[in-house]
Amino acid sequence: MAARGRPREFDRTAALERAMELFWEKGFEGTSLTDLTSAMGIGSTSLYAAFGSKDELFREAVQHYGQSAGAEIWAAVTAADTAHGAVESYLMTTARAFTRGDCPTGCLVVLSALHVNGATEALRADLVDKREANTADLAEVLSRGVENGEISSTADVWAIARFYVTVQQGMSIQARDGADRATLETIARSALAAWEPLVHQF
Repeated sequence: MAARGRPREFDRTAALERAMELFWEKGFEGTSLTDLTSAMGIGSTSLYAAFGSKDELFREAVQHYGQSAGAEIWAAVTAADTAHGAVESYLMTTARAFTRGDCPTGCLVVLSALHVNGATEALRADLVDKREANTADLAEVLSRGVENGEISSTADVWAIARFYVTVQQGMSIQARDGADRATLETIARSALAAWEPLVHQF
């Protein structure tokens, strides 16, 4: 009886990176198991053994995105000294990150599972929660602007945060449709022109 061969080893992180880029480019539903195994360089048995299922692989890919490609934007936000600087960095870094050229355009969290059906409802709910968490994080930054007097105490920081997150999500769609960095920066500057009226509401 022939000895059973050892399972083929692979770089799990590199495979996850390739899966992330595929989901980012094609969305959850547009990405087949064949697409994944081909891009990751592994068989379906190895994929299931390492990641559990396509759904779990997608969740892990989204988490990896947040820790890698998506982290650039929030790092710029947290590095800013003022609330206005944080929002400016948020949008301007978005313009650069969404059009880098060495990865899919736009944002994986915004674009990868927008439609609801029985197969993707739970995954979409996870992404909705992540987008809401981004809004909460930005509202927290704006709240510090209220505390230091940069923003009026009567301003609705949640409404302001939601406005700028909506702009950023729109920039994601524009990038996917082919808009370049300069175009996205123009959108960002237009949105920033609304800053003063928004933060000095009475």
